[in-house]
Amino acid sequence: MKIIDVQQGSDEWLRARLGLPTASNFDRIITPKGLKPSASAVKYLARLCAEWYIGEPLDDYGSGYTERGTGMEAEARDWYAFTTGRDVQQVGLCVTDCGRFGCSPDGLVGDSGGLEIKCPSAEVHMGYLLGGLADEYAMQVQGGLWVTGREWWDLCSYHPTIPPVLVRIDRNPDVMAAFDRHLPAFADLLDAARETLKAKRDEFAGTPAATAEMQLAADRGMPF
Repeated sequence: MKIIDVQQGSDEWLRARLGLPTASNFDRIITPKGLKPSASAVKYLARLCAEWYIGEPLDDYGSGYTERGTGMEAEARDWYAFTTGRDVQQVGLCVTDCGRFGCSPDGLVGDSGGLEIKCPSAEVHMGYLLGGLADEYAMQVQGGLWVTGREWWDLCSYHPTIPPVLVRIDRNPDVMAAFDRHLPAFADLLDAARETLKAKRDEFAGTPAATAEMQLAADRGMPF
């Protein structure tokens, strides 16, 4: 595993993960229940290709809940460190040694653990308090374990006025085997799609339409 030292949510972080399959989307590649290739993988591949091609993220990181969660994450991390007595290392982006997959943990814990923090609305958090947190984020957490090679992950849902929820999740051998089998195959398809797009881009670059588009961008003072 390699750690890319960027601040999560920053422009550098967004650029580092452009077109990169990440753990939070592994359930779009592999079905959580059957651990088989998912039908939604085609759309996810197209999304990653679009990000890679235009050089911009398609995700909306400015939504209200995202900003709220980011602001409360430090408070949740402090609560976790105090409650467990563990040191938490903040990291930007973790990437597999092959560079084809990544994840953005909310912390690495010791030599063998990780941390994922959720800061949802009171209604959603109450649902987690009553059960279901681990099931909802199982694939994301297992994905973090697969990318980093760690042994366990603590999943925390935090709300300032409701008791927190903390669940320990260990590596699931069946899920790891499914990742080993299906994720590289997805990455191969992604690489092949990019090669096809490169050829199409080269073909388009010499057409009159491309020349006109470049001139229009120049007239507007914008890079093509």
